[in-house]
Amino acid sequence: MTNASIPEHSWISSTYSTGDGGQCIEWAPQHASATGEFLVRDSKNPHGPRLSLTANGFTGLVAFAKHYG
Repeated sequence: MTNASIPEHSWISSTYSTGDGGQCIEWAPQHASATGEFLVRDSKNPHGPRLSLTANGFTGLVAFAKHYG
């Protein structure tokens, strides 16, 4: 499965995202489970660039968001 072929319904919003469409990131947990690659994208630009992280990198991103979010 390539990054571009991840179905739209496979992306979920961060629980830290606002409900009014601002500052929202999404990730693809099924893709992460299947491949070990954690993809993160901007919900306002779903066809734009994606951040590809290892499990440790994703854990660090979540910790950063909790601390500074």
